[in-house]
Amino acid sequence: MAIGGVLSLPCLALLLLVSWNAGLAPAEGLPPCEFPAIYNFGDSNSDTGGISAAFYPMGSPTGETFFHRPVGRASDGRLIIDFIAEHLGLPYLSAYLDSLGRSFRHGANFATGGSTIRRQNESVFENGVSPFSLDIQTAHYNQFVVRTSYLYEHARTEKFRRSRLPRPEDFSKALYVFDIGQNDLAAGFRKMTNEQLNASIPEIVNQLATAIQHLYQQGARTFWIHNTGPIGCLPITLRYVHNPMPGYLDQIGCVKEQNEMALEFNQQLKERVMQLRDELPEAALTYVDVYAAKYGLIANSTREGFERARKMCCGYEWEEKHVWCGQKASINGSEVLAGSCEDPSIFISWDGVHYTDAANHWISERILSGSLSDRPEVRITHACYRV
Repeated sequence: MAIGGVLSLPCLALLLLVSWNAGLAPAEGLPPCEFPAIYNFGDSNSDTGGISAAFYPMGSPTGETFFHRPVGRASDGRLIIDFIAEHLGLPYLSAYLDSLGRSFRHGANFATGGSTIRRQNESVFENGVSPFSLDIQTAHYNQFVVRTSYLYEHARTEKFRRSRLPRPEDFSKALYVFDIGQNDLAAGFRKMTNEQLNASIPEIVNQLATAIQHLYQQGARTFWIHNTGPIGCLPITLRYVHNPMPGYLDQIGCVKEQNEMALEFNQQLKERVMQLRDELPEAALTYVDVYAAKYGLIANSTREGFERARKMCCGYEWEEKHVWCGQKASINGSEVLAGSCEDPSIFISWDGVHYTDAANHWISERILSGSLSDRPEVRITHACYRV
């Protein structure tokens, strides 16, 4: 069965045979999935307004390139999750925590900036760590399903109200996206030795797997799982590197040990996803190598049209002082506003941590095509097939 349509078994078998004989991945011979909705779980790399609604709203100049106003995204424009929605012909996701004037007919976003997989005993006001860890996000999803299903059932005569709610039958047909884990590593670098952080990775990965298993038990079937990016290449990380010892940086100038930790996390996540395929017989799980896309962009930035690969577009730097994007600070007795650069399209990094609209677009084109999926060439449009 394809999402949104039905294929008879003889027809499905014939299409699979034809696609194999053509030398393509089996899904390529099948019609695209018709995802009615997207449900996203993650951190600021995919937060479309959650942390902004929960605490303080993001101000200018965020959103300036594409939306032309702040819209709760840590970027000058769109995030990868926005490009996923565009690619699938769906509206941009409304943040679950931002309920005013929103429609949830085509999904919801439970991601919040600063979120981690594993709960951290820290405050958002201390280190920017969100209280909405992955287990809380899945609890929000549970509440969302129960409440919207009840409201949908009891809004039979209110057409406008019902049109903003998800159809209960769509939950099992939706695409479930995960983009989380970077902040677990960042917290580990801040609080642990490398040996301790490395030893904690299996537990972190297993907690992500537990979230997937829980959603599967609730009826979710199609999962699109991003690994974590090259944290050692972030400009905010490199800013504090002075006169490094030989071997501290890799061949493109990123902090080697931090990227090695990210690669270890990714390898364990990939292996766990493979195990989940055996444990969840009706699930279609795709592991996506976002790390490869981001690292490839940074390594080949000039060739790809990004002239300022290792600098941030938005923020203010002076000697050892750093003012975050959109913030004000007093430096040498003068008030400084950390504004944005003239042309964000030639920058990879928006604010030292997050990516620009242009960079997110470049990365999205690589991952949505299926070229970085662990299942051979499975495009996101065919992610619902278990092949």
